[in-house]
Amino acid sequence: MTNLIVLLRRCKEKNVIGGILTLMNPIAACIQMDIKFGDPEYNFSHAEEKIAEACEKGEKPDFLLLPELWTTGYDLARLDETADQEGIQAQAFISRLSQQYGVNIIAGSIAKKSQDGITNTLYAVNAAGETVHEYSKLHLFRLMDEHHYLTGGNENGLFEIDGLKSAGLICYDIRFPEWVRYHALNGAEVLFVAAEWPEPRLDHWRTLLLARAIENQCFVVACNRSGNDPKNAFAGHSMIIDPWGKVLAEGDSKEGIVQAELDLSKVSEARNRIPVFEDRLPEYYEK
Repeated sequence: MTNLIVLLRRCKEKNVIGGILTLMNPIAACIQMDIKFGDPEYNFSHAEEKIAEACEKGEKPDFLLLPELWTTGYDLARLDETADQEGIQAQAFISRLSQQYGVNIIAGSIAKKSQDGITNTLYAVNAAGETVHEYSKLHLFRLMDEHHYLTGGNENGLFEIDGLKSAGLICYDIRFPEWVRYHALNGAEVLFVAAEWPEPRLDHWRTLLLARAIENQCFVVACNRSGNDPKNAFAGHSMIIDPWGKVLAEGDSKEGIVQAELDLSKVSEARNRIPVFEDRLPEYYEK
C-alpha cells in the first residue's frame, strides 16, 4: 500500500512535456551535513539519518543532493584503505534509500577505487533505485592536493532523471564557466553541484553559483558540507538558485536541509526573454 501511495503521489505531480513525463515544480533538497574525517562507517550512518530527516519531516522532496566526498571527507592520504571499490557500497546504499523513500538521489560524490585509480565520483540514482549516470570530477583541485591522490574523470555530467534534464558537477568545476556552459548547451536545465567548499572562500562560492545560474539561465542546486576537518573549516551555505539569479533557499554554516520548489517554467521564461543561447557567436570565441 505504501508503494501505491508513493506512485499515485508522483503520477499526480507529473505532466507530459514534449512527449516526456516530467515532474511539475519538483522539490529539491540539499543534505548539508558534517562529515567525519576518514570514517565511512559513521558517515554512511549519518547520511542515512539526514536523508530520513529530509524525507519524513515537512514536505517530501523529489530530488536529494549530498555533498562531495561524503563517505570519507578529504582524508585523501588514506583513500587506498577507505575508498569504495567500484562504488559498489555507495550505490547499493543509495539505491536502497531511493526506493525506500521514493526519491531521486544525486549522491554527492564518493572516492571510487578502480583499476584506473581513485576518482571523485558522483552518482545519480532514480526513485526505482537505478543508477542513471555517474560523473567523475574533471578538474582536480591542486590547492587541496587532489592531483596527488585522485585521477580526473573524462566524461561529462549530463543525465536525465524523472524527465528532468540535468547535469552533475563537483566543487572546483564551477570555476570553469566553459565546462558548465557545455552542459547547458546540451540541454541541462538544472545543475546539481556537490562540494566541500572552505569557509575562507565563501564569497567565491556564492558569487560563482549565482553567475553560473544567471549566465546559463538554469537552476543551480548546490550542496556544500558543514563542519571541520584537521586542515579546513567548511562554509556550508548550500544554495538553490533560479534561472534569474534569485536565491530560493540558502543554508547557514551548520548542518541542515536546504529545500525549495523548482518552477521549471522559469528556464524557458529566462531563455526566451533574454535569448543568450541564440545570440552566441562561437565562431569568434576561439580567435
